[in-house]
Amino acid sequence: MPARTSSARSTAPDSAGTTRRAFLNVSDAAEYLGLSPRTLYVWRHRRQGPPSFRMGPRGRVMYRVEALDAWVREQEQADSRSNPALNPLGVRPQERSAPFTTV
Repeated sequence: MPARTSSARSTAPDSAGTTRRAFLNVSDAAEYLGLSPRTLYVWRHRRQGPPSFRMGPRGRVMYRVEALDAWVREQEQADSRSNPALNPLGVRPQERSAPFTTV
């Protein structure tokens, strides 16, 4: 049986001169991110997670490698452990402007 070829396997050389794929299917994207394919399906259904799109006549769900990398960078910046500006321990506690009075 001949091997299946797919137009989704677009490749481009990276800076090291090796060939790398520009698009990944769900299982490859999950492996790339260290997640299960089921997690990506759930996130897609909930409109969460990295951006994805449908490609080709069969409408296969695909991910751009560049979009996955950008999404990971966004996650790092949104985490207070990676972004010192978001660390709540580095901020002084807020003081109340006026005490509560009960009537």
